[in-house]
Amino acid sequence: MIPRYTLPEMGAIWSEENKFHKWLEVELAVCEVLAERGRIPQLALERIRARARVDVARIQEIERTTRHDVIAFLSALAEVVGAEARYIHWGLTSSDVVDTALALLLRDSADLLLLRLERLADVLRRRAFEFKDVPMVGRTHGVHAEPITFGLKLALWYADTMRNHERLLQARERIRVGKISGAVGTFAHLDPEVEEAVCRRLGLRPEPISSQIIPRDRHAEFLAVLALIASGLEKIALEIRHLHRTEVREAEEFFAEGQKGSSAMPHKRNPIAAEQICGLARVVRANLQAALENIALWHERDISHSSVERLILPESCILTDYLLHRTTELLERLLVSPERMRANLEATRGVIFSGELLLALTEHGLSRERAYEIVQRHALRAWDEGADFRELVRADPEIRARLAPEDLDALFRLDRALRHVETIFRRVFGEAVARTERERERPS
Repeated sequence: MIPRYTLPEMGAIWSEENKFHKWLEVELAVCEVLAERGRIPQLALERIRARARVDVARIQEIERTTRHDVIAFLSALAEVVGAEARYIHWGLTSSDVVDTALALLLRDSADLLLLRLERLADVLRRRAFEFKDVPMVGRTHGVHAEPITFGLKLALWYADTMRNHERLLQARERIRVGKISGAVGTFAHLDPEVEEAVCRRLGLRPEPISSQIIPRDRHAEFLAVLALIASGLEKIALEIRHLHRTEVREAEEFFAEGQKGSSAMPHKRNPIAAEQICGLARVVRANLQAALENIALWHERDISHSSVERLILPESCILTDYLLHRTTELLERLLVSPERMRANLEATRGVIFSGELLLALTEHGLSRERAYEIVQRHALRAWDEGADFRELVRADPEIRARLAPEDLDALFRLDRALRHVETIFRRVFGEAVARTERERERPS
C-alpha cells in the first residue's frame, strides 16, 4: 500500500534552512579549494569549518535592513565565524553561490521525483499484467471503436511514465551545473580551475560559459519536463474520470468508509482525486510559461527572473512530487469492474467488429466502397434501432454469398481482435519482465 503523502521530503529540500545550508556548502567548497591553492590559510579554513552555521532567524532579521539575502547570509556568518569570515565569499558574486546552490536543490529534487516515477511505474506494470487479458471497448472521440484490454491501457501509461523518467534523467544532467565565474562570467578574480574543482566537490559540472548567471534555458527545460510529467498524470486521471462516470463505471476511485461525496446528495461517489490531479497539472504547466520568459534577460543579467523562480521552482517540484504520489495511490487502490467492461463491450451488439467485416468482404472480392456501404447500412440500423448487428449481417444475402457462416462467426471473436496483446506487452515490458509476470500469475 502506498503511504499517505507527507510534504517533508520535497518540502525539506525547498525549505529556507536547506537553501541556506546549500549556500554554505558552496561557500565552504570554495574556501577548501582556495586553501588547497594557498589563497586561504589552513588555520582560517579550519576555524571557518568549525564555526560556520546557519541561523535562519538571524539571516532574516539582517535582511530586513540590508534588503539583500546573500549579504544578510554573509553578515550572519561573519557574526559566528569571526575575523576569518573575511575569507568567505572570496572573489565571488552572489549568483556564484545562489545558482550553484540552486543546481544542488534541483538535482536533489530530481532524485526524489525519479524515485516517485519508479514507484508509479511499478504499480502500472503490476496492474497492467493483472488486467492484461481483461477485454473492454476502446473508444475514439468518446465513441465505441474496437476491443482492447484494460491491461493495454495501463501498459500505455507505463510507457508514458518511462519516457518521462528518461526525460527527467536527461534534465537532471543538464541542470547539474555550477558556476564560480564572477560578476559577468569572465573569471576576473578566480581562475576557471577553481570553478572546476569546486564543482567536482559538489558533484556538479562547470557551466562552460556563463554571464553573471547560469543560462536559464536549463531551468526552463527542467520545468518543461515537470510539465510533461504533470500532463502525463493528467492523461491518466482524465481517463479514470471518464471510466468512473455513472453510465460507464468500468473503473472507480476507492471510496473510504465514512467518506462523503456531496453535502446535498448522499449517493455521490465522485472522482475527487482524479479531478484534483487534472486541476493541479494546469499549475505546473502554467509555471513553464514563466520559466520560458526567464530565459531572455538584460545584458549579462537582471533580476526579473529571480522573484519568479522563488515561486515556480519550489512550487513545481512540490506539486509534481505530490501529483506523482497521488496518481500512484489512485492506481494502487483503483476499483476495476471486468463485468461492467464486458457489458459495455456488448452494448452495441457486435457493431465494434464492423472493421473486421469490411476487410473480410474486400478480401472476398467486393470493392471497398461497396463493402463499406453494406457494412455501414447494417451498423447504423443496429445503432439506431438496437438491433443485433451480427444477426443483420448474417441475414444479408450479399454477405452470405461472400462469407461462409463459420468465417463470419470468426470475425466477431475477441481472441481474434486481441491476438497481439502478448506481443505488445513484450514490446513494452521486455521478454524477461513479461515472463516473470506470467509466472507470478500462475497458481502455486
